[in-house]
Amino acid sequence: MNTLGVVFAGGGTGGHLFPAVAVLEALHKHEPGIIVNFLCSEREIDTRILRAQGVPFTPIPAQPMAVQPVRLARFAWRWGGAVRAARIELQKMKTECDRLRVLATGGFVAAPVVQAARAERVEVLLLNQDAPPGKANRWIARHAERVFTTAEVDRPGWEPIPPVVRQAALAPGDAAQCRRQLGLDPARPVLFVTGASQGAQSLNEFLAAFVRTHADFLRDNDWQLIHQTGSADNTPWRKASASAGIPAVVEPFFETMGLCWGAADLAVSRAGAGSVAEVWANRVPTIFLPYPYHRDEHQRHNAEPLERAGGAVIERDRIEAEANLADAGVRLLGLLSEPTKRAAMREVLAELGPVDGVARLTSVLLAEHGL
Repeated sequence: MNTLGVVFAGGGTGGHLFPAVAVLEALHKHEPGIIVNFLCSEREIDTRILRAQGVPFTPIPAQPMAVQPVRLARFAWRWGGAVRAARIELQKMKTECDRLRVLATGGFVAAPVVQAARAERVEVLLLNQDAPPGKANRWIARHAERVFTTAEVDRPGWEPIPPVVRQAALAPGDAAQCRRQLGLDPARPVLFVTGASQGAQSLNEFLAAFVRTHADFLRDNDWQLIHQTGSADNTPWRKASASAGIPAVVEPFFETMGLCWGAADLAVSRAGAGSVAEVWANRVPTIFLPYPYHRDEHQRHNAEPLERAGGAVIERDRIEAEANLADAGVRLLGLLSEPTKRAAMREVLAELGPVDGVARLTSVLLAEHGL
């Protein structure tokens, strides 16, 4: 027996899960007999994503750390249970494979799994995707055998790699093919708006206000919309485009994000690490509105390399729709009006280099296992 086992530790958002899915896809191509498990959060988004992927997963009772007394108490109360649950899963895996490793993709779920790995003497690799790295990743890095980072982080021993993107987030064909598969006109341009896996209410409201205000422009220039809302009730967002007479595909979540990116001429997006990586990989000119409540503004830092290169624009999310309309809306209207500018941005993104972080992580896992 020469069986490799990998536990993927992360969750709470798609940004912590999809990189692990990408690595698993590549591992399965090279080593079909690999044994895996995803230790994720108890949030609905984790179950929805991992069930759709058809992979084994085990939710553990991890909670984010916080300074508010009630939330801090909940974190402390749940920490021990999360570590115990992770140890049980690691112990099971150790009986099934010759060598077991943990690939932590960061965040509050990964920390108790790494603590369990320390107790079980299981090797840990960390994939960091944020700059600056969060508290959990800084702690995990102290206990990891190797640390890889897709973000621009200057820390001793941290190994920079390109972005990590799953296959389903890559365009499966040209723009016309992607539009047809989504039920859109293959010859008409597309604006894609996404708040990532959980959606973003302020982006949803901004788009509705923009469509209402600029309906004539959008119709006259044949624009179509793709809108990932993250919302259980899509009625108001569907009504916004329908009332304006704009062809639109509006869904809470797209399993095949590659179709959306492949169809898009321009995007408006949050700037989580996963979204930034997908923009880079698919070369889509994008206006990023980073999540406005992070004190360290790490989403802004995530998108800065693309903005510096000239392939993206960063605007501040003003929260209120009218404020965003007066700020980011002006930039959006300008880019919708400038196909030459969009083409130049796309060329810049193409020059950033290959998005092959998956290959790097896979080679490390397999080479060090001797496969």
